Amino acid sequence: MGIVEVSGLCKVYPAFQLKDVSFSLGKGQITGFIGRNGAGKSTTIKSMLNLVHADSGSVSFFGLPMRENEAEIKQRIGYSTGAVSWYPRKTIREITEVTRSFYRSWDEEACRSYMALFGLDERKKPMELSEGMKVKCNLLLALSHRAEVLILDEPTSGLDPFSRDELLELFSTLKERGVTILFSTHITSDLERCADSIVYIRQGRIMAACAREAFMENCGRAGETLEEIFLRQEREARA
Repeated sequence: MGIVEVSGLCKVYPAFQLKDVSFSLGKGQITGFIGRNGAGKSTTIKSMLNLVHADSGSVSFFGLPMRENEAEIKQRIGYSTGAVSWYPRKTIREITEVTRSFYRSWDEEACRSYMALFGLDERKKPMELSEGMKVKCNLLLALSHRAEVLILDEPTSGLDPFSRDELLELFSTLKERGVTILFSTHITSDLERCADSIVYIRQGRIMAACAREAFMENCGRAGETLEEIFLRQEREARA
């Protein structure tokens, strides 16, 4: 069993359905979550975190069912999205202090280290930050309580190439420490650099969930990059 198990998730909306979504995440592995806009990546992630209530199926972290152990599990995981929804007129220092109060394992030294790494000024407010810096601030909050699992929805969105490179190096460091990472992205070259596994979703269905090498071998053609495989698969599905 994986450290995270997603089994048979279904969610019906008027114009979209998640259909029997199942996959697992291995401890200390980086998994890339790919699919077109509207394919179901964010709905899956939100269902995993019980931010969206799935109609059926189950999610467990550390062998614990999410629905019965949500408070305990959320002490041990981190979540970040490219969208920012904090108070825009509060300073980063104030937002950090409030967030710290929710976590028993908050690591102030780690928080300061990430703040320096990301070049964040704690006196600034979200409304004063670029989109890329807002993403970094989200990551700061997700990383500063020693999370064992990170669920990241478009974490590299809005980041310049140098900042993306720093973040991918950070992912590799966290992996070495045994942290499990799931992140959705449209930048498939990032996955070629760091992902151990790929989960590919199309129109609410999981099309593949396997090691990156197996995905490249089973779904690709000779010489194709991950991006080329993804684009071809989507074109063939549309034809």
